[in-house]
Amino acid sequence: MRKDVVRMFRIWGQTFLPSVVTSVLYFSVFGTVLGSRIGEMQGVDYIIFVVPGLVMLAIVTNAYANSSFTFFQSKFFMRSIDEILVSPTPPWLMIAGFITGGVIRGVLVGAFVLVISVFFTNLELTVASIAIISFFAILTAMVFALAGLVNGVYAKTIDAINIVPTFVLAPLVYLGGIFYSVHVLPPWWQAITYANPLFYLINGFRYGFLGQADISPAISAGVLIALIVILVGINWYLIKKGLGLKQ
Repeated sequence: MRKDVVRMFRIWGQTFLPSVVTSVLYFSVFGTVLGSRIGEMQGVDYIIFVVPGLVMLAIVTNAYANSSFTFFQSKFFMRSIDEILVSPTPPWLMIAGFITGGVIRGVLVGAFVLVISVFFTNLELTVASIAIISFFAILTAMVFALAGLVNGVYAKTIDAINIVPTFVLAPLVYLGGIFYSVHVLPPWWQAITYANPLFYLINGFRYGFLGQADISPAISAGVLIALIVILVGINWYLIKKGLGLKQ
């Protein structure tokens, strides 16, 4: 974990800056330009409505990318994973070490995006519960750091690291309610949205800011915890059996 944190700060231009620049573009286009035409969503200015979704987008993508690349790098480029595998390090400690870097990077980038959003909302951004915001931010980063670790374990080429974020993660995130409320969708599209686990995470995170959500935040928290339990189990099994690791 210490090595990973040192790495991400040493190459901050690659780990932190891209998401910040991308978020500025999102705020400029969707918040300032389109937001002035849309008006309000769920009783608040549109730009304030999209802030939680864009912060969550930064958390999800960075937590996933960090753990997947870090594990892949340790497995193929540096071969340091071999030293860990022959040591008495238990699987749960390996999992904790690799995902902690992803959680730190995800939460830090999310915090940077949140600070930037304050300037685009003219200091009018509301916070209903810091505890709920922290809960969903940290646990969501854990979920996608764990998911990225699964990708890192299975990946055999650097291209395999990029396939999942591009063709699976991105559609789930953008169709998870970042830019809209599920209630503005037709019934058939609402049903598809409810099947998207990202919707529940964004929904709970938005509740921490606005104090209102499309569904109960308790349901969102339940989905979040269930995902963590499932992904921890998958990672523990993969590392314990050495699948994709032992040559």
